Amino acid sequence: MAHHDEAGIGDFVLLDQINIDSFMENLQVRFNAGKIYTYIGEVCVSVNPYRTMNIYGSDVVNQYKGREIFERPPHIFAIADAAYKAMKRRGQDTCIVISGESGSGKTEASKIIMRYIAAVTNVSQQAEIDRVKSVLIQSNSILEAFGNAKTNRNDNSSRFGKYMDINFDFKHDPVGGHISNYLLEKSRVVLQQPGERNFHAFYQLLYGAPDAELTKLKLVRDAAQYYYTRQGGNTRVDSISDRQDYKSVNSALRLLGFGAEKTECIWKIIAAVLNLGNVEFDDNADATSVKTPERLQAVGALLSVTPAELGKTLCQRVIAAGGEVMEKGHTGVQATYGRDAFAKAIYERLFTWIIQEVNTAIEVKEESKRYRTKNTVIGVLDIYGFEIFNNNSFEQFCINYCNEKLQQLFIELVLRQEQEEYRKEGIEWTNIEYFNNQIICDLVEQPHKGMIAIMDEACLNVGRITDQMLLEAMDKKLANHQHYSSRRLNPMDKELKHGEEFRIRHYAGDVSYNVTGFLDKNKDMLYQDFKRLLYSSQNETLKSMWPEGAQHISKTTKRPLTAGTLFKNSMISLITNLASKQPHYVRCIKPNEEKSPVLFDRERVRHQVNYLGLIENVRVRRAGFAYRQSYDRFLRRYKMISQFTWPNFHGDSDKEGVKILIKEQNFVDDVKYGKTKIFLRSPQTLFALEQARGRLIPHIVIFLQKMWRGALCRMRYRKMMAARTILHAFRRYKMRDYITQLNTLFRNVKRSSDFGRSVRWPPAPLVCRGAVGSLRAIHRRWWALMVLSRIPADERPQMRLKVTTADALQGRRPEWGAGRRWEGNYLASVQENANTAGYVQTVSHLRSKDKFQKIMFSGLVRKFNRNNKMAERAIIVTDTSIYKLDSNKFKCLTSHAIADVTGVSVSPRSDQLVVLHLRGGNDLVVALLSNKAEDRVGELVGVVCRQYSASQKRDLRVLVTDNVQCMLGNKSRTIGVEIMQDAQHASFRKGPTKEAIVLVWPPHLSPPPPSITNGLKTNGNGRIH
Repeated sequence: MAHHDEAGIGDFVLLDQINIDSFMENLQVRFNAGKIYTYIGEVCVSVNPYRTMNIYGSDVVNQYKGREIFERPPHIFAIADAAYKAMKRRGQDTCIVISGESGSGKTEASKIIMRYIAAVTNVSQQAEIDRVKSVLIQSNSILEAFGNAKTNRNDNSSRFGKYMDINFDFKHDPVGGHISNYLLEKSRVVLQQPGERNFHAFYQLLYGAPDAELTKLKLVRDAAQYYYTRQGGNTRVDSISDRQDYKSVNSALRLLGFGAEKTECIWKIIAAVLNLGNVEFDDNADATSVKTPERLQAVGALLSVTPAELGKTLCQRVIAAGGEVMEKGHTGVQATYGRDAFAKAIYERLFTWIIQEVNTAIEVKEESKRYRTKNTVIGVLDIYGFEIFNNNSFEQFCINYCNEKLQQLFIELVLRQEQEEYRKEGIEWTNIEYFNNQIICDLVEQPHKGMIAIMDEACLNVGRITDQMLLEAMDKKLANHQHYSSRRLNPMDKELKHGEEFRIRHYAGDVSYNVTGFLDKNKDMLYQDFKRLLYSSQNETLKSMWPEGAQHISKTTKRPLTAGTLFKNSMISLITNLASKQPHYVRCIKPNEEKSPVLFDRERVRHQVNYLGLIENVRVRRAGFAYRQSYDRFLRRYKMISQFTWPNFHGDSDKEGVKILIKEQNFVDDVKYGKTKIFLRSPQTLFALEQARGRLIPHIVIFLQKMWRGALCRMRYRKMMAARTILHAFRRYKMRDYITQLNTLFRNVKRSSDFGRSVRWPPAPLVCRGAVGSLRAIHRRWWALMVLSRIPADERPQMRLKVTTADALQGRRPEWGAGRRWEGNYLASVQENANTAGYVQTVSHLRSKDKFQKIMFSGLVRKFNRNNKMAERAIIVTDTSIYKLDSNKFKCLTSHAIADVTGVSVSPRSDQLVVLHLRGGNDLVVALLSNKAEDRVGELVGVVCRQYSASQKRDLRVLVTDNVQCMLGNKSRTIGVEIMQDAQHASFRKGPTKEAIVLVWPPHLSPPPPSITNGLKTNGNGRIH
C-alpha cells in the first residue's frame, strides 16, 4: 500500500504530479534509503544496488509467499509470487519480462525469481521436483559462463537473450522447462572493444584448469598469448574468480547430466577456438598458406580432424555450380575472414548445443505428460536492454529493434489490461494519449519496405555490394520516413558521418548506427567447406553439431535466411508467445557507471527512465484512477476507521460497507464504484485513508495483543488443568494398584507366626512414598497389638515398663533384664530380705508421712559417697520419691523427689552400676545387689524414667558409657568398671587419680544370657523383636 515505509512513495502511481522530475526525485530518495524496488501498479522498477543486500533469505520469502502485491513493501518476490499465484489460481500461463540496459541487474533478477519459485513450490518429498529445481538454478552458471562477458558497463553482462519456460503440473509443482536463446553476440569471439573481455568460458579454462589439462589442450596459462582473448587489454577482473567459476561450471555440467566425454568435448572446442585465433597466413602471389603450422596441428588435434584438411579448408574453398566442382584459393584477407567466421560459427554451434543439452535435462518427463490435465507455464524473459554506444553496429540495431517490440507489447498489454478492467467494472474509459512505436517497428520489419528487407535484398544481389551501397539504398527508400535520417538526407546534421552512419529515432531516443559490417553480419556466411570438415570429425559430439555437413560436395544448397530475418522471425514468435500469457514486468535501472552503491547519476538514470517508457507506463496506469481494489479487501483494510464497519460489517454486501465507510470520510466525490472494485481518483484520498488507519493500528495491535495473551493464558490454564486431572487420575491409579499389592501380600498374615513381620514390602511408586512410612507404622502398631494380645492382662503393666526401658537402653546395653519377670518390690520378699517386718513397718510409716501410692522398685545396693566411703544400703522408688534406707533396720536416711532427678547413667556391660543424677551436686552412686545374679538395671531405669515422664511430661536423659560421670560433693568424678575373676562381691574403691572411682565387679554376679520369656524375644543388643 501507500506507506509501507517512510522512504519516498512505494508506488509511482501515487505521486502527486506525474512528470520526470517527480519520478526521479522519488526514485533517488528510495535508492539513497536502500529501497531498490518501487512499483508502478504491478510493474516492479529495480535499481541495481551494486552491493549484497540481506533481503532474499527464507524469512523474506515467507513474508511474500501467498500475499497480495500491495500487502508488503515493494519487492521482486511480490512479482514472482503474483505470477505464480495467477498460474496456480486460474490455471493461466504467465510470464515475467525483465528488461534494462547492460549492468542494470537483469541476470541477477532472473536468478532471484528462479530461486523464489523454487522455494515456494510444494516439494511433497518428490525427488523429481528437487531435481528440476536444481537443474533450473544450476543451468544459470553454465549459460553465464558461455553467454556472458565483461563489458565496459558490466562485469557479467549477458550477451544473449534468454527466455525460460518453467512447466508446472496439476499440483503446481515444477516438472520441467525449456530455454530459448536469442542473438548471441558471437562477434565478441573474434573482436572485443578496449577494456572488455571475451566470453567468460575462455578465461575460466585458461585460469581455472589444472596444468595437466592445459597441456593436454595445447594451451598455456596466459590469456595475453591468444589473439581472441587479448584484444580488450583486460584479461583479469577483480570481481570475478575464473578459477572458482571453472569448478562451479564443471560441477553444474555434471549435475545436468553432461558426461565426462561431453564435458571434455566442450573444453576442447573452447581450446580449439583459442588456438584458431593464433593461426596466421602467408599471402603469396601463388597461393595463401598457413604461417603457423604448430597452431594448425593443435586445432586439428582438438577438433579431431587432420591438419592437412583443416589447412586446406582455411586457405581455399570448393565451389559447386551446374554439377561441376572447382576449388578457389583465398587471399590472406579472405583466409583471415574465413578463420574468424569459422571461430564464430564453432562457438555459436557449441552454445546452441549446450542449450539443447540443458533442455534435454529439464524437459517435461513422460510421467508428467501422462496426466490429461494441461500443464501450466511461467516464462522468464531475461533479454538485453536498449543499447546506445559510441559505435553502434548490427548487434545494437537488432537489440534495439527487440526493445521496440517489447515496448510495443508492454504498452499494448498494459492498455489492454486497463481497458478490460474498466469494462468489467462498468467504469467509463478515458482515451489516453501515448506514443505508439508501431511506426518504428514497421521501419525495421515491414516486408519489402523495412530495413531488414532492404538489407536482405542487398545480400541477394549478384556482384560486389558494399555497406555504403546499402546505406544509399536505405536513404533512397526511407527518405520520407520521419524516424530515419542520414547525412545524405540531412546535410546539416554534422554528427553523422557521410556514407557511414544513419540515425533511427527510437522511442527511447535517437541512435546513430555505423553501417560498416552490416552486410557481412547480416549474411552471417560460413563456407560449406567448414561444415563438411567438422562433420568429418572423429569426435561424435562435435560431428552432431554440424548435420548439414553431410550434404554431397556437388550439391548446391539454398541460400539460408539472413541473421536479420532470423532474428526478426524469432522476435515475432517471442512476442506472440508473450502476448498469449499474463505478463508481469521487472524494469531494471543502472544508477551509475562506476558500479558504486552510493552514487545516483540523475542524467544517466533519466535516460534509462525515458527509454524504458516508465513515465508513459505511470500515465497509462494512472489514467482516470490512481488506485483500485476489490471491495472485500478494501473493507478488511480500512474497516477500523468507521464505527459502522468495525469490528465486522453485518450488512448485505462488502460494497455497501465500503460505501458507508467512504461516505463517513467525505470522499464520495473522489471515487467510483465498479461491480467488484472501488476506484480512487487521487492519491491524496488513499493517503488520508492510510493515515486514518495508521493512527488506529497501534491501539488495535495492543488490543489484539491483550486478547491473544489472554487466549494464550486460558489455553495454558486449560492444559494445566487437564494435566492436573490426568496426573491425579494416574496417581489414584498407582495408589490403588499399590494398595492392592499390599492387600494381596498381607491378606493372611494374621494366621502367620510373625504376623507379617517377614513379608517383603513391594517398591512404592513415587506418589505413595510419603505414605509408606505411615503404612509401615500402622502395620507395626497392629503387629505390636497382636503380640501384646498374647500377654495376660496382669502382665501388661510390666510389659509397658519394659518398653519404656527399651526406649532408653535399646542398642546401647546388651543386657538389661528384658527376659525375666520384674518383681519390683524385691525387699518385701523373704528370699531377698530376712527383715521383712522391719521393712514393712518403715514403708507404712513413709506412706503415711509422704502419701505415696505404690512402691515401684526396692532393693539392696552398695553405695559410694562423697567421702569415698562404701556402704550397703537399700533404695525404694515410689510413684513420687526415691528413698535411701539403712540395710539392716531400714531406717530412712535420705529422700529425693522424682522431680529432683536430672538423669541416669549406666555402663554398657553386665555390671549393675547405676548413677542417679540429682540436683544439688551430690548424685546417688550405687551398684544393685541380688541373690539370683539378675540384671535389675533395666528395671530401675525403666521405673525412674516412667515416673519422671509422668510427673514432668518429658523424657529423662539416660547415658550409657564406659566412663560414667557423676557429681559427689559438688565435685566431678569418673567411675570405671573393672571385672575381677577373684572378687567375691561388688565393691567401690578409689581410682588411680583423685577424681577416679573404680567399681570392682565379680563375673559370677553377672546375669545369664538372653532368653525367651513371656513371648518376648531379646537379642544381644537388648532389642525386643
